[in-house]
Amino acid sequence: MSRAVRPLIGVSACRRTITVWTAHTVGEKYIQVVTDVVGGVPLILPAVGAGEDGLDVDRVLDVLDGLILTGSPSNVEPAHYGGPPARRGVAADPARDMTTLPLIRRAIERAVPLFAICRGFQELNVALGGTLYQHVEEVPGRLDHRAPRTDALEPKLEPAHAIAITPGGQLHALLGCTEAQVNSLHGQGIDRLAPRLRVEAVAPDGQIESASVIDAPGFVCAVQWHPEHKARENPLSLKLFDAFSAACRARAVERLGAPLRAAAE
Repeated sequence: MSRAVRPLIGVSACRRTITVWTAHTVGEKYIQVVTDVVGGVPLILPAVGAGEDGLDVDRVLDVLDGLILTGSPSNVEPAHYGGPPARRGVAADPARDMTTLPLIRRAIERAVPLFAICRGFQELNVALGGTLYQHVEEVPGRLDHRAPRTDALEPKLEPAHAIAITPGGQLHALLGCTEAQVNSLHGQGIDRLAPRLRVEAVAPDGQIESASVIDAPGFVCAVQWHPEHKARENPLSLKLFDAFSAACRARAVERLGAPLRAAAE
């Protein structure tokens, strides 16, 4: 192929009720990070489940050069990891669970570059056999990792605590440091790490903040915080998305045999 292309990036959506209407939604910040930082074309993946009556996972992955698993106000249903039923009033999105969990497993198998953020990080752990704390703030010795209670956006996304990055690990190689400051907007978090995952960073209280897939044949980056917020202004976030972009571009070249336009274009 002679024409230049931009990598096609799948972005997981949430299924939500807005007034009386059901909608599949994605925060604009995820779309912007794909277009402005990764230099790709976003393809929103609706939360319709996977399989015969939902997404044809392999057909979708045939055309994707990368996949971003987004954050969400909803929690992964505890039934997927053998946890006790969620409390009344806790937001859930079973349609998203039924979409992303099989999608994650197959994307890893097929070496599709994967960037998992917040809920997406938790989904990765569950998809590979790990468990979650449903209320991290109630776990003895853990901090309250939830966002500040304010209607203003900026305070929610300001740096909230440090993370200790595992020396010699994937995240260390990508960022070039062993400590960083990150934001924190999550109520649930990783309890038992999936057997295929390796810890890449922890919060001061020991809560796992990043992990990698030990035997992944392709690029996988998974973080509990939100690097997509003002990614261009944060050198560490930019390094993560640049690495993801490079992996997506390499897949697009292999998949299409086409030259790729630079992100700046």
